Amino acid sequence: MTEATTDAISPVPPHVPPALVMDFDFLHLAGGDGDPFLTLKRLHDGPDIFWTPRNRGHWVATRGDDIRNILTDNQTFSSRVIFLPAMDRPRIIPAEIDPPRHAAYRALISPFFYPNAIAAWADEARQLAASLIDGFYASGKCEFIADFALRLPIVIFMKMCDLPLQDREMLLDWVGPIFRPKTDTDTQEARAKFNAYLVRIIAQRRAHPGADLLSKALAGTVEGRPLDDMEALSITNSLVLGGLDTVASSMGWMALFLARHPEHRRQLIDQPKLIPNAVEELLRRFGIPTIARIVAKDVVFKGVALKEGDPILMSACLHGLDERSFPDPLAVDFHRADARKHSVFSQGIHRCPGSTLALAEFRIFLEEWLKRIPDFAIEPGANVVTDSGIVHSVTALPLAWRPRVAA
Repeated sequence: MTEATTDAISPVPPHVPPALVMDFDFLHLAGGDGDPFLTLKRLHDGPDIFWTPRNRGHWVATRGDDIRNILTDNQTFSSRVIFLPAMDRPRIIPAEIDPPRHAAYRALISPFFYPNAIAAWADEARQLAASLIDGFYASGKCEFIADFALRLPIVIFMKMCDLPLQDREMLLDWVGPIFRPKTDTDTQEARAKFNAYLVRIIAQRRAHPGADLLSKALAGTVEGRPLDDMEALSITNSLVLGGLDTVASSMGWMALFLARHPEHRRQLIDQPKLIPNAVEELLRRFGIPTIARIVAKDVVFKGVALKEGDPILMSACLHGLDERSFPDPLAVDFHRADARKHSVFSQGIHRCPGSTLALAEFRIFLEEWLKRIPDFAIEPGANVVTDSGIVHSVTALPLAWRPRVAA
């Protein structure tokens, strides 16, 4: 199977009511003035669940309660495909493994993300954040994505996996087309190069294992046996893809919001204890991932007949921006009591194992940045560039500030 042409129209299955068919392409969102979340929010004006013929055809669930229920009902909604359109690629382990087998694969990596295990990495992240900011502070400006967001979390992750830091930009060149595809050819070429790189890394780790995350995961056993080659590629693929994009993408949206809203910055400067909840609230408002499930058995859901094998797509931001789940959802409220109930890290047994590290890195970013650069804005005359896809991102964010002169 090859990847679908993302702008192609697929036939509508006979069990889909015509009234529930909408022309919607999550890979090519229009409108929203550079904010893909506003574009997606408009889906709340339509049916709670609908079918689109784009990207090989799939259902879209738009409401928070439904998204949470789908993500936690592993019997009815299988995780064997979590990214659409479906393509010929290694399975993403453990995210694309259903229970009960899921637990054995997840156990290979979970210990590396327990709070006590990431404490040292959090300390290193704080030192790195301070060093990065100190490196460009005196110039009064930076390109936030390139100079900070694509460095802080990614350098930490690559050290956890003992990957050569000089490979960072090469890997990022491949990850972009995978998460935000523009053409099928670009995505296929990027994935082929990415997988070839991982195959070499796997061979090296098997021959000379270390104490890093990849070495330990590859040396683990499942059901009393070592991982086969495809399983090794799949779990390595999952770890490296997740570590190279999602935290950096969320960090970009956080910085963009704070650059535009000095009153929110002042809240965090005056009340730094708000920062942990502010992180959750910003994740809720700017929910970056778009994930999928496969209907595991015929079922009537929300009064709609779903058939076994139907794909169903969910955008985390549709949960976070649902007024049925969060009052006044477009407003950012750092005092919101239930902000952490969002679906950015998924729900249930498939909650992202790296969420603890990610939350620590977001908190460190806000603490160290606001300590050094409390007042900043988008550089006058500069353009902010955003992109949408499987993961929504800010790809260019020029920031400027007035450096304080030492006494």
